[in-house]
Amino acid sequence: MAGSVYGTLFQIMTWGESHGKGIGVTVDGCPAGLPLTEDHIQRYLDRRRPGQGRFTTKRQEGDQVEILSGVFEGKTTGTPIAMEIRNQDQRSRDYSDIMDVYRPGHADYTFDQKFGFRDYRGGGRSSGRETAGRVAGGAVAARLLEAFGVRVQAYTRSIGEIQVAPERFQLEEMWKNSLYMPDQQAAKEAEAYLNEVMAEKDSAGGVIECVITGLPAGVGDPVFDKLDACLAKAILSIGGVKGFEIGEGFGAAALKGSQDNDGFCLGPEGRIRKTSNHAGGVLGGISDGAPVVFRAAIKPTPSISRVQKSVTRQGEECELEIKGRHDPVIVPRAVVVVETMAALTAADLLLRSSVSRLDRLQKIFDGKGKET
Repeated sequence: MAGSVYGTLFQIMTWGESHGKGIGVTVDGCPAGLPLTEDHIQRYLDRRRPGQGRFTTKRQEGDQVEILSGVFEGKTTGTPIAMEIRNQDQRSRDYSDIMDVYRPGHADYTFDQKFGFRDYRGGGRSSGRETAGRVAGGAVAARLLEAFGVRVQAYTRSIGEIQVAPERFQLEEMWKNSLYMPDQQAAKEAEAYLNEVMAEKDSAGGVIECVITGLPAGVGDPVFDKLDACLAKAILSIGGVKGFEIGEGFGAAALKGSQDNDGFCLGPEGRIRKTSNHAGGVLGGISDGAPVVFRAAIKPTPSISRVQKSVTRQGEECELEIKGRHDPVIVPRAVVVVETMAALTAADLLLRSSVSRLDRLQKIFDGKGKET
């Protein structure tokens, strides 16, 4: 199966299925000497772990990560880092009634058309559980970015039509509610809304916003491998994401050039900075030193308890009522997935940018093939 590898210099390959023995990831290209332990990875996995509250699936998975290779005495060795997460609470019997029915909103039909079969037990590779491997790999990338003073932080911007109010925005509030919303009032309103949705046997979607700070100017490329293009690919590769925008995004289409352009000025120590950030930290596909700000639109969870129309693999029309344990909203658990995919992209492009100029290489080598 192609398409399980992401990145160029800093690269991950995820593997495993939702109802298999386990899932995992192999990280290649991480420099040697980076302090790294399982605790660094676990704190990220704990944020996407199921069974943590009323608005997540009741599947009980500890999601305990085990580093199998690439780390010695608490530091990376420069060799591939393999990590495994064993599945412990899969209940495949919950899916026996739909083994021959295509679930609306899922990849059942398209997966079947491509491969000629499908793993009906939770979706196999198309399951949201695959993202645990991404999160583990992205946690390593985030750890690497810390060494350069770069931080990636995502949070819930909206659930349904309930949005975080700019005047009430407090980032620390996101850690005080299960929805990861940096607005106490909006979080309470969203919880009430989700209770109504669940009572109707339905589901909800929302928007996740992510901010990358500390990324130096010059990261990314001007043509196919633009920073924003790479971020878009990374984020849109997450199941359930149906839209991506950066900076003003679609709102820029309603502005005039005089409104959308970011002016330049001199900041502290004579450094060039921008007077605004409508571009979202990217100009011509290359980071401009300002915070990189983007948003991802997440669709409502497709697994709902309402009766829906569908067809079987044999071409017979039927009605379907999905049973089992499912998230009424995937936005809160997807926050850390968006965050770590952004970290993977930033780390990869940062490493790739390190070889874009001769003067930078000369700081590493003396020009004769010897390290200085």
